[in-house]
Amino acid sequence: MVNVYDTANQLEKDLRQSEEVLGLQGAFAKMKADPMAYKLFQQMQQMQEQLQQKQASNQEISDDEIKQLQELSGKLAKFDSVQNLMEQERKINAMMEELNKIISKPIADVYNS
Repeated sequence: MVNVYDTANQLEKDLRQSEEVLGLQGAFAKMKADPMAYKLFQQMQQMQEQLQQKQASNQEISDDEIKQLQELSGKLAKFDSVQNLMEQERKINAMMEELNKIISKPIADVYNS
């Protein structure tokens, strides 16, 4: 019998060496090397986390908070290093969606047969 956990662990190792993950690592390192971009990136992460926590606890997100997030996002988008990071994230997301479809196929086949 196949041990799917061994397969998953091998996939994790393979992903670390994939073009997509290596591209993301490089793009993140370049963005992090730009102090201004990295500072705004950290602010954006912190703000997103706070808003997600509010949402999770069923608190309403104000229009001001949405506006702040949009303004911060606009500032970040002006940095080439951030645009490159976002492009690498899109590539990773596309790969992960494809992998999820492949991994989920046996389960979908149970219901579609």
